Amino acid sequence: QLKLVESGGGLVQPGGSLRLSCAASGFAVDRFAMAWFRQAPGKELKELSCIDGNAGRGTDYSETVKGRFTISRDDAANTIYLQMNSLESADTAVYYCAGHSMGPATTCGAYMTRGAAGFNLWGKGTPVTVSS
Repeated sequence: QLKLVESGGGLVQPGGSLRLSCAASGFAVDRFAMAWFRQAPGKELKELSCIDGNAGRGTDYSETVKGRFTISRDDAANTIYLQMNSLESADTAVYYCAGHSMGPATTCGAYMTRGAAGFNLWGKGTPVTVSS
């Protein structure tokens, strides 16, 4: 069974940092295009960042988080991470990890441009609250 489990969310003050983790099981995460999404209260699900599969390490970011968030992958741990710095109240949301088996000669960005429809494997999310 393919499964994604997010962790690392919590309460953080504005300007602070958090690192989210997404542990994969049932498949090798380096073969999948992997992404982070978030859904703020009362708002739509939004794509944030992705990392290439097929053992690649290319990444892509939305303009909202570029320069503040960093996606990475630990192949030995079969885990994806999202390092979030300079957090703002607007970053308060439930954060989701998502994946899709990656075809040849493509990038994760090709999946991320389709939004949530570009991914067919999802975790249950981890909440992040940025507040003083």
